[in-house]
This record gives sequence, C-alpha cells and structure tokens, in this order.
Amino acid sequence: MACLLFGILVAPAAAKAPDLQQPPNVLLLVADDLGYAELGSQGNATVKTPKIDAFCKSAVRCTQAYVTAPNCSPSRAGFLTGRIPLRFGYEFNPIGARNEDPQTGLPSKQQTMAEYLHDAGYTTGLIGKWHLGGAADFHPQRHGFDEFFGFLHEGHYFVPNPWNQTTTWIRRKGLPAGQNNRYEVSPRLIYSSHMGHDEPAYDANNPILRAGQPVIEDAYFTDAITREATSFIERYHASPWFLYVAYNAVHSPLQAKNETLELFKDEDDIHRRIFLAMLYDLDRSVGQILDTLEATGQSDHTLVVFFSDNGGPTKETTASNLPLRDGKGSMYEGGIRIPFLIRWPGKLEGGIVSDAIISTLDLFPTITGIIGNRPQYELDGLEITELIHSPESSSNRILYWRQGKRAALREGRWKIVAPNGHDSPEKWQLFDLQEDPSEKIDLSQNPQQIPQMKVLLRKWNGLNQEMAAPLF
Repeated sequence: MACLLFGILVAPAAAKAPDLQQPPNVLLLVADDLGYAELGSQGNATVKTPKIDAFCKSAVRCTQAYVTAPNCSPSRAGFLTGRIPLRFGYEFNPIGARNEDPQTGLPSKQQTMAEYLHDAGYTTGLIGKWHLGGAADFHPQRHGFDEFFGFLHEGHYFVPNPWNQTTTWIRRKGLPAGQNNRYEVSPRLIYSSHMGHDEPAYDANNPILRAGQPVIEDAYFTDAITREATSFIERYHASPWFLYVAYNAVHSPLQAKNETLELFKDEDDIHRRIFLAMLYDLDRSVGQILDTLEATGQSDHTLVVFFSDNGGPTKETTASNLPLRDGKGSMYEGGIRIPFLIRWPGKLEGGIVSDAIISTLDLFPTITGIIGNRPQYELDGLEITELIHSPESSSNRILYWRQGKRAALREGRWKIVAPNGHDSPEKWQLFDLQEDPSEKIDLSQNPQQIPQMKVLLRKWNGLNQEMAAPLF
C-alpha cells in the first residue's frame, strides 16, 4: 500500500527490487556539532580540512541537507531508524546523569539501520559516540551493532585526566576576582566564563567501553577512533559490512593536541585555535579511514556518507554556520541544515553539487533499496540517488520539526519557524529560503503571503497530530 511521506507519494521502501549483485559496504562518518561553514569545501578558507575537501571532489556535496533535530540525540535517533523521532516520542536531548535513566533511550522495538543490515548478513560496528541511552536495555549491541568501541553519553574528554600533551578550554561559572571572562590556569589550561555555566561532567559514569567492558584509552580519542575504524575495515574486507563512525569532535570539551595546535599559531584567539586543531585531527582521521578503504580495495564497493549531527554551537565552540541563521538548538537553518557529502561509485557522479532537499532520514530507505528486505516500520525518508538525479522531485518536499516550544516546517522554498511557542499563529514566522536562506526577512505579516502561511501551519498541525508524547 502506498503511503504519503513528507508530502510526496512514494511506495514503501521495501517495495523496490533488490540489487542482485553483492551489496555495498556502508560507511557513515558523522562529525559532532560541526558548523555548516566549517569545511574548505563549504567555502571556508580559514580552516584546514584537506582530506574531506579531497573526498568532496569524488562525492556529491548536498547544499540543502537536514537533520531531524537541532541537537545530538534525537538527530541520531532519526537517521538510525529512518523515522521522524517524534513518531516514537524521541523529542529531547538527554544530558549528564539523565543518560543513565532506565526509561531514557532509543526504544528496543525501534529497528535501527544496524539491525536491518545485521539481519541481511552484514557485520555491523559502531565506533565513537552513542548517546541513545546509557542503561543496559539501550546498549548499542542490543540495537544491532556486532561491535562497539566508544562511550554512551553526550560527550567525553579526548584524553584522560590530567590531559597530558593537550591544551584544554573549560567553561566555568565563575573565575577568580579581576578576571575578564578568561583565566589562564596554566599555558595548557584555560577557564572561560563566557557561557555562564560549568563544563558538564562528561566523563562521570561514562567510561570508554569495548563492547560492554570499560577500557583505559590513552590515545587522543579522535586517533583512537581512527585506529578502531581502520581495524574494522581491514578485518571484514571480504564480506559486507556497515560501520558507523561517530566522532565526538568537534563537540565540547574543547581539547586539542599540542602538536596540532602548533599548525594554527597564527590564530590569535586560543578558543578558536583549539577548535581549528580539533577539526584538523578529525579531517586527518577521515583521510586515514578513506585511505584504508583504498588500500584494501574496497573504495569502489563502499557507500560513504559524511555529515554533521546538527549545526554548530557558535558561542560555545566558535563553530560557524554562516550564512545560515543561529546554530545548535535552533529551528532556524543554522541548527538543522548541515554539511553533507555522499560518495557511491557507479551510482552517483562525483565532484558535483546538488541543491536537492535531502534529509538524513533518507539514508535508511536508500539502504532498503539496496537490500530489498522490508523494514519493520514504514520509513519517513526518500531514496537519495533519485533525489540527486532528479532534484526537482524534492521541490515541494515537506520536512517537519518540533522540540519543546520550538518548531518548524519546510515545504519547497517556504519555511515556517516557531522559535518560542507553536500554540498560536502569531508565534510563527515565514521565510522564503530561495530568496532569503539566512532567514533575515520574516514574511508572516505580508498580506500577500498570509494564505501561504495558513497552508503551511495546517500542514505542520496535521503532521504534529501524528506524533507521540515525549518518552522523557
């Protein structure tokens, strides 16, 4: 039975005939809190991301790609299940001790991309950040991952205390008298009160795990991720695999290797310098993983996707989302539109730019199109290659968001945003993204656009009625 998903009539994802050839490997490279503007391939000449920029030349760069939420956990719940996370109540972003709550996490009945591919004979692995539940019921190995190396909460320091061979920027609620927002505890440790609160206790009850067992990891964590990812690719080179590499860079805490920091000594602001160094090491990691694909003869048989889980938190980390408005946590474009690169040899032409409206929800249905097995639930995304080959097919696509009092909906060029309450029409704004991608001009009071505004509000309310109550 056909279903209406995001305003486009499509057949269920499993209805597509499977590819009879050996299915490709699937590699997801997910950066954490990377701003829309923070790659050379996105037009930023001040960053050093040569490996990702080189990858872009063989990939499709999607300029209008979106996540399902403006922060980490619900965004991941969306792309791993292929469903709007609010359909099963995954609305909010648990942090700190809430990660250990036995009722907080990705419900076991929700099928993940890993479970789907595991059941199709793939070997599956997660390396890095999970952030979909810290209690036993939600462990990655109970959601389809054969192997897991990483941590369960929202963040983690990059090296164990006392943070040797690194320079660290720590948020503090207060500083010693006479200090103006920044206090240099030592040349390698800076406290900052610019956010008005302390750095979260990221490592509390949040060890690095191999499978379910805590391990001592002395390597800088981005380098540890590289080591584990390249090992996985080498070990399973003879059979199909799915690997989700979930970096914690460039998420706080801001902590850079001293040797990398030296590459950015011309940057006067130590806050920005640490971010640039963290990004450089993430880029180098991506390059080493892609080099391993090439060295093991798997590049031509691997679907590779690189993207960020949400927009960058500019004030917190300096991550830029320009020319987009706002950043992480916001329903404006800077919170939910992301850098997105996809390489699929034989399916997509490399080195091109696509303006198709893409969602990370599209990853799962693209995979079901490869495998051909029916997923457990009907999925909310569309097949990516079809969107890229025919970008006009996304011209009237509908994307929906809600988190607490914040909400948004995009249909084609039009977008409505409720930044602080969505219970009355007066609280909504209207933007024409084709003419105003920076969302500077609110058209909600323009008499000519009031009919358009009413149509979009009806569509948001209709979709909103399909969503479940928050799980936590």
